[in-house]
Amino acid sequence: MSDPASLPPPPEPPSGPDILVDWDRTLWVMVGIQFVMTLSFTVLSPILPLFLPQLGVHAPAAIDLWTGVLNATTPFVAAFVSPLWGRLADRRGRKLMLLRSSIAISLFTALMGLSQNVWELFAFRALMGAFAGFSAAAITLVASQAPERRLGFALGWLSTGQLVGGLAGPIVGGVVADASGSYRVPFFVTACLAATAMVLAKLLVQERFTPPRGGPRRGSPLAGMRALAASAGLMPLFLVLLVAQFGVRTVQPVVTLFVQLLVGNPPNLATLGGIAFSVTGLADLIASPFLGKRSDVLGYRRVLLISLFGAALFSVPQAFAHSYWVFVAERFGVGLFIGGILPTANALVGRMVAASDRGVVYGLTASATFLGNSLGPLTGGVVAATLGLRWVFLVTAAALLANLVWVWIAVPASVDRIVD
Repeated sequence: MSDPASLPPPPEPPSGPDILVDWDRTLWVMVGIQFVMTLSFTVLSPILPLFLPQLGVHAPAAIDLWTGVLNATTPFVAAFVSPLWGRLADRRGRKLMLLRSSIAISLFTALMGLSQNVWELFAFRALMGAFAGFSAAAITLVASQAPERRLGFALGWLSTGQLVGGLAGPIVGGVVADASGSYRVPFFVTACLAATAMVLAKLLVQERFTPPRGGPRRGSPLAGMRALAASAGLMPLFLVLLVAQFGVRTVQPVVTLFVQLLVGNPPNLATLGGIAFSVTGLADLIASPFLGKRSDVLGYRRVLLISLFGAALFSVPQAFAHSYWVFVAERFGVGLFIGGILPTANALVGRMVAASDRGVVYGLTASATFLGNSLGPLTGGVVAATLGLRWVFLVTAAALLANLVWVWIAVPASVDRIVD
């Protein structure tokens, strides 16, 4: 590999009317908004399985299964509508998509808190998925304005905002639930947080956007599929994103239930579950900026392989944990590597397509992410209900190792030379 310092910097993207000169200011604003939005997403993570008995679900196997189904519903629906929202982002602007998604999430989360049975909760989560797409719009907005040579840096910091929100959210949800004595209150807290993100986006995010004049074919899903098929690296990355999210999200339905298995039913069970969720986000916070910065130097494919290997390595021992704090320590170890997977893969996608096509392409790759978000929890719930909670962590490790092998085989090494 050539010394990066000895090569001329790659050319800056053309400065069109939809490119902000002060891209760094937009980045830091979006990092803050991503933090608030992700915090609102993750507030419910530790309390959802504890809420189900209030909706008439009591059998342990049924709780395992329904937790997986409910976690899978929103991203499953979102996977099919995400390309349409990506196309609309390229035609009408990325800020509009941020506002649309924030309003829908706030509304449907509040309605979830009013659910009287599990089917109502299921329906509201499905409706929220139909209007999802906040993260994809945020990635597209930042990626369309950041200089090409700073793309890994920008998306790494955007991921950091997401990870810090993921760190704070479960603890906030657990503390609110334990302090209020109600598993409904966190839903309304979440709705307020999403509304806050909408206000921040409306007031602080600036976008100089001019709709494209390329006719009805420009920015269409078909054009996005052509862009995916035209690159030797993009189609494999579609599967990389799917399997990566599958591996990350498989354990989501069982973390609080596994904590309950380890510690019983103390009064602060929701808080302990929130800590087990959040410690992974804390490790992500420590590692993600470093991995994002190093990916601009070492190459995205190399950092992606390292991240997948480390995440798989720390997933296996969780299956054999018999102490709460040992389990928390192992969750921390996983988090040190998980944070490098998605921003690195998204940066690879961004480098392989033109800035004008990133909305529709990120919409398509977001479908892969949403499918992983859906299949992961669903698989975790089914495995937990049929084989037991501990097997979920082994399935997660197997998925991450399979993804590592796929990246090694299918993603060409030449993609690293793009940034060398």
